Amino acid sequence: MSAPAIVMRPTILNPLFAPVGSLAGVGPKTASALETLTGGRVIDLAWHLPSGVIDRRRSGAIADTEAGRVATLSVGVIAHQPPEPGRRRQPYRVVCSDATATLVLVFFAYDATYLKKVLPEGGRCLVSGRIEVFGSQRQMVHPDHILPADGGAELPPFEAIYPQTAAIPSKTLSRLIAAALEKVPDVEEWIDAAHVSRQGWAPFRDALMAAHAPEGSDDLSPLGPARARLSFDELLANQLALALVRRHLQRDAGRAFTAEGRLAASARAALGFSLTRAQEHAVAEIRADQVAPTRMLRLLHGDVGSGKTVVAVLAMLQAVESGAQAALMAPTEILARQHFATIEPLARAAHVRLAVLTGRTRGAERTRILAGLADGSIPLVVGTHALVQADVQFRDLGLAIIDEQHRFGVQQRLELAARGAATDILVMTATPIPRTLLMSAYGDMAVSRLDEKPPGRRPVDTRVLPADRLDEVVAAVRRRIGGGDKAYWVCPLVEESETLDVAAAEERYRSLQALLGERVGLLHGRMKGAERDKAVAQFRDGCVDLLVATTVIEVGVDVPAASVVVIEHAERFGLAQLHQLRGRVGRGSRDSTCLLLYAPPLTETARARLTVLRETDDGFRIAEEDLKLRGGGEILGTRQTGLPAFRIADLSVHGDLLAAAHDQARLLLRRDPALDTPQGRAARVLLHLFDRRTAIRYLAS
Repeated sequence: MSAPAIVMRPTILNPLFAPVGSLAGVGPKTASALETLTGGRVIDLAWHLPSGVIDRRRSGAIADTEAGRVATLSVGVIAHQPPEPGRRRQPYRVVCSDATATLVLVFFAYDATYLKKVLPEGGRCLVSGRIEVFGSQRQMVHPDHILPADGGAELPPFEAIYPQTAAIPSKTLSRLIAAALEKVPDVEEWIDAAHVSRQGWAPFRDALMAAHAPEGSDDLSPLGPARARLSFDELLANQLALALVRRHLQRDAGRAFTAEGRLAASARAALGFSLTRAQEHAVAEIRADQVAPTRMLRLLHGDVGSGKTVVAVLAMLQAVESGAQAALMAPTEILARQHFATIEPLARAAHVRLAVLTGRTRGAERTRILAGLADGSIPLVVGTHALVQADVQFRDLGLAIIDEQHRFGVQQRLELAARGAATDILVMTATPIPRTLLMSAYGDMAVSRLDEKPPGRRPVDTRVLPADRLDEVVAAVRRRIGGGDKAYWVCPLVEESETLDVAAAEERYRSLQALLGERVGLLHGRMKGAERDKAVAQFRDGCVDLLVATTVIEVGVDVPAASVVVIEHAERFGLAQLHQLRGRVGRGSRDSTCLLLYAPPLTETARARLTVLRETDDGFRIAEEDLKLRGGGEILGTRQTGLPAFRIADLSVHGDLLAAAHDQARLLLRRDPALDTPQGRAARVLLHLFDRRTAIRYLAS
């Protein structure tokens, strides 16, 4: 695949892509804080939308104000009451009044000279801030605004409140966002005029200004006209980008793998069971792609245990029988080696050589595998990101399979595909993906869906228990492992910190080992690869009955004898992730149980999440519910990197907008494939605004 060309950003956007340090009054410290909060460019400030709004309109009389509410009042200054000499910790008070009541302004940090200047005794002022009641006296601690009596014009009737950090005062942040908005240019319209008219939307710049000037809660809603317009813009950029990437990847002629299917038939014979109807349908769709002269770009997604690896193996063998090589890349060593264990007997039955290549593959073994891939004597390989290292060369890579792509990123998918000529691409995930996420994250692909479980998968009895019943749970686990079962104990997510998660797992491991003895094992992501393999092997093969683990077991650990999974602090996990963890059991002949321990009180969202999990084991329904409860940003797990990052759009509420953006992107590219018409050139600006750089490069090439 040739290197994509570089395309210049339209000059009208250059001020927006300048560093935040280019704004007046932004020094290195503020620039660093802004980069952490919003991003390091001026445009990142423009995308930083308000999270609240304060009504600064005149509030009438002091006597009519309510505690806890913001009030804007015209008052007369009666007297200053500085703290007694030597009592600097006392506040500085300024007594004010109107015809109805008195109001005390309270300052804990103050400059007396300044206060006497802006609040002169006997003068009138306009003050705005939150009303508090101390005893029977109304007071306002550190007013947000102090203005001359005739200074109302300087105070906007509504004031936007932004998500912020303690390192940047709110007034400074508001001022810098206003400065960033001044640099937003008027741009030509990229949305079809008829659609803009039907929706009643303002032009892009006007919508952005309106989103930063809310006048009430309705204007903060993602469905309000300004935010809906901006969300559509972002989704349109996303859909255009995906369409352009797809077009680029399919630009070259594909490979027609027209083998008879002899190797796949040998593998099927070794399975010992029949494929489900969903698997057969997916195999047929993939086979049709492989036979066609165009490049395959397909997503295979399904429920936990739906048998996607077998479908992938049959596709790999089809490519090998046609004279090419096939590679499967997984995000973790555990998952890569699990795939290897599944594929190896099928490859052996088909008399096809298979290798596994990970970061732990070193020395003579690595040299042998690299030589075999380069000369074609190893036609099948399973591995981690080690497969895209510079020294890995294939003789003829015809099929690249990327498993759990959301843990990689689009670029690594492209890197593996680039190891061959017009390589077919199959992306797999064991997490069912809601329709809106399919369109936004995988819109450049055809989709195959596995919505049936293979025969023999047993339902899992799911129960929800408060954490204060921990002793009962330990006793139940003791009974089950005493009866020959094996069990997982999943420790809680502490925060976005693997170190803290590991600490929690180690602590639980020590406590359970003290209670249950030496047949308790430990597995977490900070172990060395050999240690992890040993822990899984001991659990699978008999000397460990209870495996204490972090979410490293979420995918890739397949132990049919395991029939119990305990998940601590289940309220901290996402719904789809809980479903994945539950899917570690129910794979053998024993009745299986999932115990969800929670720490009360539950939030409304957490309660809904656990209720859904208790009610259904349908991964597709669970995925849709998870999207509603959490939004798109975290739907596939807490540490994924492959999903598009939306600054404004919210896929949990903007599904209709996404569908419309999808249709409009297809229509625009059908009418104007090179984006050379006025609307097409405007769409190029849109792609730059939302940083769809990969698509822009491919458009240029």
